[in-house]
Amino acid sequence: MVTFLPFPGYRPSLKNNEDIGDRISPPYDVINDEYLKELQENKNNVTRLTLSPENSRYKRSRDELESWIKDGSLVQDANSFYLYRQNFVSDGKKMTRTGIVGILRTEPYENGNVIPHEETFSKVKEDRLNLLRDMETHLESIFGIFEGFSKGLDDKISKAAEKLYYYVDSSDVEHIYYKISDKKVTDAITKELKGQKMLIADGHHRYETALNYSLENPDNELKGYVLATIVSSDDPGLVIWPTHRLLDSRSVNEDDAIRKIRGMMKVADAGSVDDMCNELPKWQMGLMFRSGRCLLARHENPGDPLWSLDTYVAQEIVIKRAYGYDEGDVKVSYDAVLDSVIRKMGYGKHDAAIVLNIPSLKTIWDLSSIGKRMPKKTTYFFPKIWSGFVFYKMSR
Repeated sequence: MVTFLPFPGYRPSLKNNEDIGDRISPPYDVINDEYLKELQENKNNVTRLTLSPENSRYKRSRDELESWIKDGSLVQDANSFYLYRQNFVSDGKKMTRTGIVGILRTEPYENGNVIPHEETFSKVKEDRLNLLRDMETHLESIFGIFEGFSKGLDDKISKAAEKLYYYVDSSDVEHIYYKISDKKVTDAITKELKGQKMLIADGHHRYETALNYSLENPDNELKGYVLATIVSSDDPGLVIWPTHRLLDSRSVNEDDAIRKIRGMMKVADAGSVDDMCNELPKWQMGLMFRSGRCLLARHENPGDPLWSLDTYVAQEIVIKRAYGYDEGDVKVSYDAVLDSVIRKMGYGKHDAAIVLNIPSLKTIWDLSSIGKRMPKKTTYFFPKIWSGFVFYKMSR
């Protein structure tokens, strides 16, 4: 079972012609330097807290947070859940994804209730742990997937939701935020989550950091929870994009890489980028090279269930064995937008690209349920969960 509770959230109080867009941002890990500078020109933007460390610590950010509370830039609600709707277009279709925002009790993965699906890296977690230690506040939400609510409760949630904020971002995604404070409804949400499991869709680093932080503070109940936005597994707006790989090698040339790949995988030539994209669903991956050459490839002997996963095959065979990643001979970058990958390769910006199929939520859930951890950036859940709409402060 998972424990998912309402909480007395701190959220923006807009004044002096402010727009909620002045306060919020995409997750910290998808913001480039130029965009960060633009966001931080707004004196109360969340990135001034999440991405303003001084000597790897966030004590100055803590002072800034306290000043926002003191001057009324943030107001505190009574115990509430929050409803987060995002309207967007994907593959030419208008879609809506609906999440419930609350606090989730952290617990070890071994308990089997909170399920990870991707690998994590310690360097990122160290910075996020310093943030929690200094701020004593969860400023950003993880993204989880659960089995779903009963139809009756879905209706009650919609009726109880009080609209707070509306914003349209540069990708034309509409963000609509509501508060749910009716105790009968909040109690029902918590009750229906008991007995369910939750898959971490996005935010593995933040979850594991929150768990480590809770273990540092075993006597403080408030520090045993993490801010979470959860979405039903049957939500019609639950869209997953593949994350394609872009490779640059200092020592492996194109002919050598293709020769190695042919020795380990079934490979077919594709006459063009369009041909590769059209045939891709029949294969595990498409391969594009600086010369313009395109291939289709798949691994024919799965064995371990992970070998049925395209990102795992791409990592183990193409990136590690063909290009020598473990020897430090290749740089890997990521792009979830296929048109962007094709454009970059057309400009000759990279040695090679690995183009992947759309991941299946069932495959991700099934592999995760038997303890299989997938390569980082196996999935890209679109759109991203934005930060700054509400904070969970663990010190009172």
